[in-house]
Amino acid sequence: MAENPWAEDRSEQGVPMKEDADRLWLVLEKTLEQSTIEQRRARRWGIFFKSIILLYIIGLSLTLVNRSELPMDALGSSAHTAVVPVDGVISSSEAANAFDIQQNLEAAFEAPGSKGVMLEINSPGGSPVQSEYVFRAILDLKAQYPAKPVHAVIGDIGASGAYYIAAAADTIHAAPASIIGSIGVLSSGFGFHGLMEKLGIDRRVITAGDNKAMLDPFLPESEDDRAHLQSLLDATHRQFVARVQEGRGDRLTPGDENIFDGRVWTGEQALILGLVDSLAGPLEVAREWIGAEKRIYYTKDEPILDQLSREFGFGVGRALTWLWRQGILNPWSLSH
Repeated sequence: MAENPWAEDRSEQGVPMKEDADRLWLVLEKTLEQSTIEQRRARRWGIFFKSIILLYIIGLSLTLVNRSELPMDALGSSAHTAVVPVDGVISSSEAANAFDIQQNLEAAFEAPGSKGVMLEINSPGGSPVQSEYVFRAILDLKAQYPAKPVHAVIGDIGASGAYYIAAAADTIHAAPASIIGSIGVLSSGFGFHGLMEKLGIDRRVITAGDNKAMLDPFLPESEDDRAHLQSLLDATHRQFVARVQEGRGDRLTPGDENIFDGRVWTGEQALILGLVDSLAGPLEVAREWIGAEKRIYYTKDEPILDQLSREFGFGVGRALTWLWRQGILNPWSLSH
């Protein structure tokens, strides 16, 4: 404790001033010490809240930037090939659904640095409705951005609905052993009518509408139902064939109807039939056909708000760690 300048002995005057002065000095010393602590706390909290506000502004800026759904790498003007994957079964309930693929395509075409769009396909097909949506979206975007070519590259397999989508591209490429084609439509099921009879189980169905129970697997097969389903499949098949012919044009082997009978072909066979344009992989197509070797993938794997929440949380944690290491923010001192 500092020496008290008032601690002179004035007891000869009959007043115990020394004890009072000591007490007063202790009070002043404690007050100054407490004031210093409070100032430090206020300064630390001020820096803390300023850091939080700064991080919030950065996060808000990222939100505004990412509304375009563009990858951060694509925001610059550097030339690149914009890759949109079509991976897995094509269905409204799967990752390869028309809505997400269309959004990825829009972002790929809109990106200022994209010199062309590559469909990277590895899919056995799926819904003809979802495939049609994507096919039409590609045609619309090609009309909006005529300077940006679209090339499809098939990996292990590009069959059925996946080839339906690929037909909208300017060119299609595959590996020699890729599986291509399956230009057909399929409906399958089981019939349990005979088994029900053997088990002695009676199937009771009540409908309003003579054909409401069409193709019920527990009822005998109806020729009328079968004929109606066949007409549906034929109509869908004709639409599929028309789309392939629209996309491939005179590149298809003329007069070869085997192309459309539902069979699959290797990449080498597909090249002879005119179903693909070359035997090449993604890197070759990006470099030689699009002219931009750098590839950026345009995918919407998770909602952008979830991405921002995660990144913002990491940012706050890193900022707090830095403040603590610098001695600016000390959680133990704040608790006193």
